[in-house]
Amino acid sequence: MSTPKSTPPRGTKSAILRKLLSRKAGADLAALQAATGWQAHSVRAALSGLRKAGYTIDRADPAKTGGGAVYRITSGPESAA
Repeated sequence: MSTPKSTPPRGTKSAILRKLLSRKAGADLAALQAATGWQAHSVRAALSGLRKAGYTIDRADPAKTGGGAVYRITSGPESAA
């Protein structure tokens, strides 16, 4: 019998999104797509789900011409009370 290898648990894709969006610089749609492997409409749906869960997500205009908007979590559900 082989012994099971101990591997650290992988974070959920939702947790990956929250981590990227919690950074000071935030994340653009392309970065969120690359991190999750989702299509753009799925990432936007996940952002809507986070908003519905109580997160406040700010959208900033692109810093460069032709760049994508940057999204960032500014407050979580615990501070919404």
